Amino acid sequence: MDAPGINPPPAGIADLDAARASQGPLPAAVAHALLDRGRERLDVGEPQQALADFQRVVGHGDPALTSEAWLGTGDALYRLDAEGQALRAWDAVTKLPETPSTYRAWRSIAGARVRANELAEARDAYREADRRAPAADKAEIASRLGWLNKELGNSGAANRYFARSRGSGLVIGAALGVVAITVLVSVVAFLQAPATTWPDSGPPAGSLYALLWLDPTLVVQGQVYRLLSVVLLHSPDPTFFLIHLGSNMYALYLVGPIVEQIWGWRMFLTFYVLTGIAASTASLVFSAAPAVGASGAIFGLIGILFAGTRVHHPMLDRRTRAIVGQLGFLILLNLGIGFAAGGFIDNAAHIGGLVSGIWLGLVVQPGKVPTLRSVWQHPGGQPTTQSPLLVAAGILLLVAVIALGLAFAGVQL
Repeated sequence: MDAPGINPPPAGIADLDAARASQGPLPAAVAHALLDRGRERLDVGEPQQALADFQRVVGHGDPALTSEAWLGTGDALYRLDAEGQALRAWDAVTKLPETPSTYRAWRSIAGARVRANELAEARDAYREADRRAPAADKAEIASRLGWLNKELGNSGAANRYFARSRGSGLVIGAALGVVAITVLVSVVAFLQAPATTWPDSGPPAGSLYALLWLDPTLVVQGQVYRLLSVVLLHSPDPTFFLIHLGSNMYALYLVGPIVEQIWGWRMFLTFYVLTGIAASTASLVFSAAPAVGASGAIFGLIGILFAGTRVHHPMLDRRTRAIVGQLGFLILLNLGIGFAAGGFIDNAAHIGGLVSGIWLGLVVQPGKVPTLRSVWQHPGGQPTTQSPLLVAAGILLLVAVIALGLAFAGVQL
């Protein structure tokens, strides 16, 4: 009798168990039915039974059926913790004529090589998979090839693959683009109106500082764009301008591309905007003083990495692991400096950005690199999909908290 949850054999096939126990060639319909049942048994956690179904079809005269049988055999053996035997089964698929299973076998081989820390072999396997991949999978495989080449010290190839994974031929990513725009706007604003020209009266009308900085009174009056535009400006004081801009942009240069690599450029920009606005809102609620700087949004990115890498366990290269491992210390150090500065540094913005980033890192799974969970569930490295509704709910909750903060700030001011 079939196990619960296993569909009955198709009409005209009386007993798949008897067919599995029989000798000699199988009719194609019976072979298809055994393969289907094997997949269903894998899905319900019966790898031993699935293995028997797959192995009965191995050697079928149709190369497509034999390839699918070897592929399923490898998947079942992997579930049974026999990864060496699984690797040999997947490799057998690649020795047969090309079939739809060939691509999936190369992906499974690549995932096994990564788990064995055989990175050069994993890179070669992913290249074979890339040659056969459907268009929908190209970006994901390019991201993995980027990670492997970066780990193997081939930065040029890594950048090319990462650019492909973003759907662009450009080497520069969204994070470095934000760095470039921020430096440009900050420098132009400073050259236009350094603080020595407005010691007491505030920035001159028409200047970029007057147009973009976080002015609580103007935000409450409806200029809510300042919650985000503030990240484009840095200290107008000639003594601190380069220190402020340089330290923030160096931090963004370090953590921004990592966030983009793990979650993708669209989510990077979404994170940067949301955490920047959350940081500005916290500044309005707890400080209510004019402010400039991108540090709140950068603290948000740090919070995303700190929480997201610990909860979702994305697979990272050595350099990235080294940076991520220091985030806790850097958070404590910078918050300590902020409190010691006696109000000179807007720690409210830093904490607001950090908390919002931690929340986003918890609710949004990585979408561009494999995680320990996805590798365990899918030997070939297919990503674990996340419900868009869960992501939307997490973001909407953060937006609601920001809205409540703005309403509270409006009452206070």
